Amino acid sequence: DDSACNLASINLMKFRRADGTFETEAFEHTVDVMILAQEIVVAPSSYPTEEIGENARAFRQLGLGYANLGALLMSNGLPYDSDEGRLLAGAITALMTGRAYRRSAEVAAAIGPYERYELNREPHNHVMRKHRDAAWDLSQELVETRLLAAARRSWDEAVELGEDHGYRNAQASVLAPTGTISFLMDCDTTGIEPDFSLVKFKELVGGGQMTIVNRTVPQALETLGYPTEAISQIVAWIDDKGTIVGAPGLHDEHLPVFDVAVGQRAISHMGHIRMMAAAQPFISGAISKTCNLPAEATVEDVADTYMQGWKLGLKALAIYRDGSKTAQALRTEAQAEKQAALPAEEVVQARIDAAVKEALASAPPRRHRMPRERQSITHKFSIAGHEGYITAGAYEDGTIGEIFLTDVGKEGSTLRGMMNAFATSVSIALQYGVPLETLVRKFSYMRFDPEGITGNPEIPFAKSMPDYIMRWLASRFLDADLQEELGILTPEVRARKMSQEALMRGDTAGPANGGGGNGGATNGGSTLPGTGGGTAKAETPIQPGTTRPAAAAMTDEPPSVPAQLQGLDLGPACGQCGGMMQRTGSCYTCSSCGNNTGCG
Repeated sequence: DDSACNLASINLMKFRRADGTFETEAFEHTVDVMILAQEIVVAPSSYPTEEIGENARAFRQLGLGYANLGALLMSNGLPYDSDEGRLLAGAITALMTGRAYRRSAEVAAAIGPYERYELNREPHNHVMRKHRDAAWDLSQELVETRLLAAARRSWDEAVELGEDHGYRNAQASVLAPTGTISFLMDCDTTGIEPDFSLVKFKELVGGGQMTIVNRTVPQALETLGYPTEAISQIVAWIDDKGTIVGAPGLHDEHLPVFDVAVGQRAISHMGHIRMMAAAQPFISGAISKTCNLPAEATVEDVADTYMQGWKLGLKALAIYRDGSKTAQALRTEAQAEKQAALPAEEVVQARIDAAVKEALASAPPRRHRMPRERQSITHKFSIAGHEGYITAGAYEDGTIGEIFLTDVGKEGSTLRGMMNAFATSVSIALQYGVPLETLVRKFSYMRFDPEGITGNPEIPFAKSMPDYIMRWLASRFLDADLQEELGILTPEVRARKMSQEALMRGDTAGPANGGGGNGGATNGGSTLPGTGGGTAKAETPIQPGTTRPAAAAMTDEPPSVPAQLQGLDLGPACGQCGGMMQRTGSCYTCSSCGNNTGCG
């Protein structure tokens, strides 16, 4: 309890020669370097509690291990559940831990053993001798002679040095699951595991999945003597079917080489346990490995698995019955097809809900900084004689990411300082993902000095500088619906208004003269010339400074008030100058340009 283990893992496939033999000397050197590096970081490391830190420094436990054993066995044409495969795993594990303790004893000779070694000298040395005896018990018939000799020699040297100098580390090795780091290490299999499936799907934490195809199969087929053409056909079959069973040209006696954890050619639970038992005598700690059971496994099967693990001397055993959880990290193609059979809407919604929950729970705000070189647009404005410049910078996709204000007020003035602070806060908000529309709705029509006529026909009147800045940004970066809602008279919005007024004139026109005349429509007793078909044609666009057409008065509905302004002491936006109108009786009048809605 209250202890830590400094883990590291080695990719075994990196030590396989082209002829299938194991690079013993390179592996020994790697173990020496890894153990020394792990030892160095024990003291300066931080630990979650004071008790864990004390024990970690007093015993200096290390956890060197390996990954990709399943791929190494397959590439050499050895079934995972075979005596040859187990002996190779045992010899490699014996060499790794023996060499690790040899290096630990050499470090102890230089700077002393771990702090509690003297209290544990005899038990520790007794365990070392048992490890050495297990190495000498390995059979010489089914394993590479050079590898086995190196493993035995490493344990002889480790025990001899340890008797004289002690050991720097109370523990040197474990076999970790390497569930994530194995992918970074370019492994096909994790830890001591066989391959999960020749084709598998890995669920990603942030949502989605990735397809993983075993790349060791062609190498294994080459080792077994298959020609290039046959290898290509078998690999194509696996890619298409998700299994090697039934592949053209594959000999039945070679099928066990490609047995996997789950699926059509699944390794039995005893195959997993016997592999762990082959490595356990040479591991300081325990083996973190999943003993996979099929979905049909019974309670009796689970009980028998634990009992067999105990009889074979395992220190730990984890069991997973396939499909027993609603979600699992790796799935076979058959499991993926089963999930795909669910209604598409349910699958999509479940993934969306999970992604949203994960994002809300753990994702911190992230700032999307502007590129060093970016596109920008600069606009000169004037509000009641107060001039300045707005510069809006955009990302590569054209969305706005920052604004700058220059020449606003005198140097050092309060107005300039406040507006620069306002621009900075808006820029940071945009880069942290606050939608521009949200900012526009918050700051539009905010009223304080300076306010007044702007000279910009799209925003003729501004209630304040933030009001003008935000509505100008909306006119350049947001859609016409919001522009119209905020009274921003861009060309597209003006065209919309003209169309609406033309429709209003058509709706309120009198019936056509049945007897002829000039065929015009009547309006209040007068004839509108040139209508021809009984409805008035659209007039030319309204020019700034002209009065609003009388047709605007022919409805009882006042101009709409922007949604974010409802409930405030403001009227709708003026259709001529953009200023806010005030109620005069049952109508609205603009206090800026005198325009009214037509009722007096």
